[in-house]
Amino acid sequence: MARAAHRCPSLFLSLSLSPDLWPHRSLEVAGEEERKRVLVVGGSGYLGQHLLAASSAADHLNVAFTHHSPAPPQLLLDALPSVCADLHSGDGLEAISASFGQPHVVVNCAALSVPRACEMDPPAALATNVPSSLVNWLLSFGNDDSLLIHLSTDQVYEGVKSFYKEEDETVPVNMYGKSKVAAVKLIVEKCSNYAILRSSIIYGPQTISLVAKSLPVQWMDGFLSQGQQVEFFNDEFRCPAYVKDMVDVILSLTKTWLSDGKKVQVLLNVGGPDRVSRL
Repeated sequence: MARAAHRCPSLFLSLSLSPDLWPHRSLEVAGEEERKRVLVVGGSGYLGQHLLAASSAADHLNVAFTHHSPAPPQLLLDALPSVCADLHSGDGLEAISASFGQPHVVVNCAALSVPRACEMDPPAALATNVPSSLVNWLLSFGNDDSLLIHLSTDQVYEGVKSFYKEEDETVPVNMYGKSKVAAVKLIVEKCSNYAILRSSIIYGPQTISLVAKSLPVQWMDGFLSQGQQVEFFNDEFRCPAYVKDMVDVILSLTKTWLSDGKKVQVLLNVGGPDRVSRL
């Protein structure tokens, strides 16, 4: 696990996660060309669900998402158009082309983000976290009309100092961080428009559809409420980011891209204002 302390304060935005904010829309959007298309890759995950709830409430957006395994509950599948897609092979991406069209914005939230799992299976970490098939699919449209917003991590840094800046050297100490560094290299080399967000730990309220990966606050609450002891690193410092602040950053980038269409090539460290330890 990277021993690191990060980074810039994020903005604050309060958004409801009520199912009422998820309008039921068909994946077929013919006749709605004026609406901009946003695809959330890995939309059944924690950040993905919060992003879907917020973006689908916008009147000017058509929103769809991809999922893989395990399949999300029917509640989520019924709420918004979705496609089962495999980022390893690229299977399912052409189905998006046929039914949804070229997205104006793609937000890639999909990741193998458990460091221990990445260490146990480096090929799987690279295949999932380096979005080769997704990038190649976007390039297949043959134009620069899509913005890729890619979620990275603060674990690309070595963790020997506090409050890393975007221009600091990346020296990952685990396979998860290494795979995310490789992803950035691919995106910068191949994509004309991109925004890469290096996020610290993300926390916040539970999603409507429970996610498979335990969330930090919920995980601690589950152990402590049962009177169990919990072990933590005592030398790891992070700047946790509130999930709705992350959504705010993503939606701000989306709005800017859709409004002016100017080239976007940015890499941002995104964290909360406080440097805290696990204890």
